[in-house]
Amino acid sequence: MRGRKPKPTKLRVIEGGQGDAGPKAPTCPAHLNPSAKAEWKRLAQHLFARGIIGDGDRAALAAYCQAYGRWVEAERKLAETPLLIKLPSGYIQQSPWLAIANKQLEIMHKYMAELGLSPVSRSRVSIKRTPGPKPWEFGLPVSRPADAYLKPRR
Repeated sequence: MRGRKPKPTKLRVIEGGQGDAGPKAPTCPAHLNPSAKAEWKRLAQHLFARGIIGDGDRAALAAYCQAYGRWVEAERKLAETPLLIKLPSGYIQQSPWLAIANKQLEIMHKYMAELGLSPVSRSRVSIKRTPGPKPWEFGLPVSRPADAYLKPRR
């Protein structure tokens, strides 16, 4: 698929689009592993309070948290075993835990961008201000507003 990635609904609303993230926080799925559940508890209320996620975003957050949990498990196994393993045939290969950890990091990175969890994705969010008084209403020296050019002069 070409083009820009779609933004979370709440980010579109902040930027002036339509939609609603939902009225209630998503609940933690029971199938998540313990590390994933801990990550869910750390993030879910924070993201909901900021208006980034709603009940409809449960699967995306669960997928991120499960990838996080698997990454934690793979990193623990890597700490217990060497990075390189000598096979019975004499060949040396990298630990399968390293491949698992790297893959889970890739998955996490994708979901972090989707959920606004990385510094780069947060920096791309711009909050639209509500329209306030125009500069010319304060008597500030500005050029005439465009509407003035559209009205016929007397």
